[in-house]
Amino acid sequence: MTEFSHCKLEIFLPPTHLAPLQEALAQADAGHIGSYDRCLSYAPVTSCWRPLAGTRPYLGAPGQVSQETELKVEVTCRREQVEAVLAAVKAVHPYEEPVINVIPLWKTGL
Repeated sequence: MTEFSHCKLEIFLPPTHLAPLQEALAQADAGHIGSYDRCLSYAPVTSCWRPLAGTRPYLGAPGQVSQETELKVEVTCRREQVEAVLAAVKAVHPYEEPVINVIPLWKTGL
């Protein structure tokens, strides 16, 4: 198996939390590409979910299906940074169960 040096994170969150996320990612040095930093992409997506009994959702109500516009933020980081970046994201993310996908990158343009 080929080793990978970078990962891509996909982070879903409400648009109101983009600025705090950008700062947290910068502080964790995610999105550092060559001589550039704070590199990320984001786009609106429509997400849906149903909080189960016992939850305290940021949006929606237990037992009811919610559908909201969120942002999908994509950012890269070095493999050895992943745990620190995840901790930084979770510190500013408003959701009880944030959706954060960590995808190993076989190759990058780096």
